[in-house]
Amino acid sequence: MTARRDRRKGWLIDIHWTHADGRRERIKRVSPVQTKRGAEEYERQLREELLNPTPKRKEVPTVEEFQNEFLTCYAQVHNKENEVDSKRAILRRELLPALGKKRLDEVTVRDVDHIKSKLLGRGLKPATVNNVVGVLSKMIHYAQEIELIDKAPRLRMLRVPPPDWDFLDDEEEQRLLDAARKCDADWYAMLFVALRTGGRYGELCELRWGDVDLKAGRLMFQRSWSHGHLSTPKNGKAREIPLSPETVRVLKEHRHLRGELVFCKEDGGRHIHRRADVAIKKICRRAGLRPIGWHVLRHTFASHLVMRGRSLKEVQELLGHADYAMTMRYSHLAPSVKRDAVATLDTPLIASDVKKNGPYTAPNCEEEAI
Repeated sequence: MTARRDRRKGWLIDIHWTHADGRRERIKRVSPVQTKRGAEEYERQLREELLNPTPKRKEVPTVEEFQNEFLTCYAQVHNKENEVDSKRAILRRELLPALGKKRLDEVTVRDVDHIKSKLLGRGLKPATVNNVVGVLSKMIHYAQEIELIDKAPRLRMLRVPPPDWDFLDDEEEQRLLDAARKCDADWYAMLFVALRTGGRYGELCELRWGDVDLKAGRLMFQRSWSHGHLSTPKNGKAREIPLSPETVRVLKEHRHLRGELVFCKEDGGRHIHRRADVAIKKICRRAGLRPIGWHVLRHTFASHLVMRGRSLKEVQELLGHADYAMTMRYSHLAPSVKRDAVATLDTPLIASDVKKNGPYTAPNCEEEAI
């Protein structure tokens, strides 16, 4: 036993301890009970604690305390500037008022469901609510990745109905271009190129003459302007678009010396989205069309390609969709694809094909289960 009595301090515990990792430590404590039996009991408790140490609880920050690290170390590394701004705004407006004082490991599914209910009650769309939940989910999962918390709750997203989208038919497209030609030659050129390339507005307003090769008949969408920030196109990749002869002619007529931007103001500056949106709606009124936005021109480009028999794979590459499911929204415009597929059933099956490929056999259900 290492309990001993000191003249000044009374009964002491003096232990020389070697930890499992080889580290040595000397522990000297004054016994809370100043009797020999009390000191011996206190020594047994200390040795028990040394043999079975209680794991230290992690110091988990609150949502408010962790936000700066999340934005700096995760969002600014993996996201574009406008996406970082969006995450920062969602945290400030929605998440911090509701969960800012809670530790990351205290956030529950119930807390998130309350936020969903509150946002839906304010009239926000499910897709907007999912954006809020997505930021919180990514923040908590990042905290788990860097081992601040042991487990992240599974946060469910709301079901979002397929988005409505609009496009112009051939007659409406021609009316729009005719009205634009009479209204403003610069807007006419930009509308025409949008309808023939499928470029997003942010890509068009950042298109530069160095990206356009009129001799070879092609252009490159390499940059995009969105929410005051210059970045790459939406999926992070540049894409090349062939130009039709008519598009080349329009761009040659539009050629100017105001600056490097293809579509710009008189002083060479960039068009802001609000001004462009006002301009296209004004042209729609003159054309006797419903008011549309610039993205409808992108849908029109894709829709007309599909209706003219181009494959969805071609359309996907021209639009720059990273996900094929995005392009599938145009599939109903190509009924010939399904019609041609079903028509093959009327074609006699050649015996040599059966011999080559072998007869069809149903899969073994038990093997499939395994």
